Amino acid sequence: MRISQDFAPTDPDTGRTARRRPARGRAAAALTAAVAFALVLTGCGGGDDSAPKSASGKSSADADRVEPLAAPPAPELPVTVDSADGTKVTIDSTDRIVPLTGSLSEIVFTLGFGKQVVARDITATFEQAEKLPVVTRAHDVSAESVLSLKPTIVLADTTTGPSEAIDQIRDAGIPLLVVEPAKGLDDVGRRIDTVAEALGVPSAGTELKERTEKRIADVQKSIPDHADGKKPRVAFLYLRGSASVYLLGGAESGASSLLEAAGAVDAGKESGLNKDFTAITSEALAKAAPDAILLMTKGFESVGGMDGLVKIPGIAETPAGMDRRVVTVDDGVLLNYGPRTDRVLTEIVEQLYAKGGKGR
Repeated sequence: MRISQDFAPTDPDTGRTARRRPARGRAAAALTAAVAFALVLTGCGGGDDSAPKSASGKSSADADRVEPLAAPPAPELPVTVDSADGTKVTIDSTDRIVPLTGSLSEIVFTLGFGKQVVARDITATFEQAEKLPVVTRAHDVSAESVLSLKPTIVLADTTTGPSEAIDQIRDAGIPLLVVEPAKGLDDVGRRIDTVAEALGVPSAGTELKERTEKRIADVQKSIPDHADGKKPRVAFLYLRGSASVYLLGGAESGASSLLEAAGAVDAGKESGLNKDFTAITSEALAKAAPDAILLMTKGFESVGGMDGLVKIPGIAETPAGMDRRVVTVDDGVLLNYGPRTDRVLTEIVEQLYAKGGKGR
């Protein structure tokens, strides 16, 4: 999934390697691209009517839908905004919008511009976007597909690529805004404001930001006190059994902010893993010693569920493995850090604390 996050895994919405991405070591960049590529191939599943309710009153069964603002204002255009790649972009029409990441699509739809969106990235997995034409091939943008739809504004982020496609779209005279990806909860409001400003509706951005932040705060109020005074240690694992990809998330995985907001400790980060992901080893898991494991739904399924998970070396020996304690959230929304993050946080809190959080 492109991890808006835009998933490097911190950017779940795309695995694209772009020249605009800050310089990183070759090995780390290759790992990030490989993980993100696998992420974008996944979709998100739904819940059932008995799913827990979030502070917004929405259940996790609604996780594959966005909730647009009731009455967004008319855009005030033209506007000139700063793009994250150092350029200035002038937008004079929102008639035909192409967001190139799933998380940006989520924001655009929630701001009330769903009818103007004419295409989607493969990682826009929510229901309202599912019938739109896809303008990515695997996880790369097809400039020809984008241009054929005659967009009046294209939204990308620093992980969108290939860079040649970005250049081709811009060279055709299409306003293209690059947005910094989200790495945690602190980025939610910034990204909403950036997109709202570009679409000429800053007041709607403020409304959506305040709604989102309030709902996240309300979910946090529901977190139970820890009886023993100890926060649960949760390890975020990225798994793709079919590709033999088994990774343990560290400080830059994108999940730390969610886990900490849920009253937990990111076990990988706390054990000293400072990068995004590292290969799972028995030693690394023993040091992390998680009480529970956070997984993307497709990753959990890819290893055969709980029975397959505990066969991964080192898992069965952790407290989480011995208790069979897992938390799963749909791939298409987990790390988006956008208007649906309160629902993600609700799912984590409910699964982690309900009946001891024991899984399957």
